[in-house]
Amino acid sequence: MKAERRENMWFFAWAVAVVAMCGSLYFSEIRGYEPCELCWYQRILMYPMAILIGISVVRKEYRLSLYTTVLSGIGMFVSLYHYSLQKFSIFSDHSPACGRVPCTAEYINWLGFITIPFLALTAFILIFISSLLVWKWTTSSSNPS
Repeated sequence: MKAERRENMWFFAWAVAVVAMCGSLYFSEIRGYEPCELCWYQRILMYPMAILIGISVVRKEYRLSLYTTVLSGIGMFVSLYHYSLQKFSIFSDHSPACGRVPCTAEYINWLGFITIPFLALTAFILIFISSLLVWKWTTSSSNPS
């Protein structure tokens, strides 16, 4: 039962990474939204996780969850900073220019708070929690006490 739960959680982390990757590609390639510099950093962290977790799901290698925990943790902070630039004037007033597209630009603003960095933040949080649980279950099953 524990192995099945770990397998399902790891598959969930992969599904979240794939949806996030496809969503970012949709916004840039289909809708034509040019990513800002911070968006690129979030992509750099998300895209490899979609591939690596996918391979890990197929091969049932759960130790990769340590690395995805770190990557998604970094991604959470980048997304949170990016979201703060968009939503809080104390950050946006002092933000540096970051390329052709300002990091404060909001291509979408659903319900007054859901922006692209918010979607990325949600994905990074879900992957972080999933990876942490998979790591915990993997280390506890290999070290019976």
